[in-house]
Amino acid sequence: MTAPEKSTAYSLLIRMLTRLAIVLVAYLAARYLSTLSTAPSVDTGTVAPNFYALSALDAKKNEVAFEQFKGKPVLIVNVASKCGFTPQYDGLEKMYQKYKDQGLEILGFPTDQFKQELATEDDIVSFCRLNYGVSFPIMAKVEVNGDNEHPVYTWLKAQKSGLLGMTRIKWNFEKFLISKEGEVVHRYSSMTTPEQIEKDVEAVL
Repeated sequence: MTAPEKSTAYSLLIRMLTRLAIVLVAYLAARYLSTLSTAPSVDTGTVAPNFYALSALDAKKNEVAFEQFKGKPVLIVNVASKCGFTPQYDGLEKMYQKYKDQGLEILGFPTDQFKQELATEDDIVSFCRLNYGVSFPIMAKVEVNGDNEHPVYTWLKAQKSGLLGMTRIKWNFEKFLISKEGEVVHRYSSMTTPEQIEKDVEAVL
């Protein structure tokens, strides 16, 4: 085999191996995404019948029945005190002050599932008030994914999936906007700021 022939054969081999590698990576990525989308699937047998059948404990361990939110839009956010998205507290509080007289409710659900929350509810509430002047309700710490996830999050995820159809909460400060009729109308990623969803909030007031 001449040198040019060897060079051509080598080039063909490289192209073939590259294509095989691309196919393999695509296959593995698809399998991985499929696993993510199915592993945290919601057991519909345990989902509350509607938003107003839900309840949760606030930071003082008092039960909050969601029936009291009938006729009001509600924004639910899983929050954390040591996250890169924690400054969103500022935008959330400004939104609450702007629209609370029109009925808007905001509920912050602390979670330490991403290892970025403080130890106790008292610490969390103090942090929010001192650093961001938060006045909307902060709830008791919950889990938002897995076998011990709170029923509120089981219900929310059953109503509206996220990116690529995955139900799991991917990070702190994901947001669910619930209409006056108790329906989840929007689900937002952590990167979507309160300012970016203001028009959606105004639409459900």
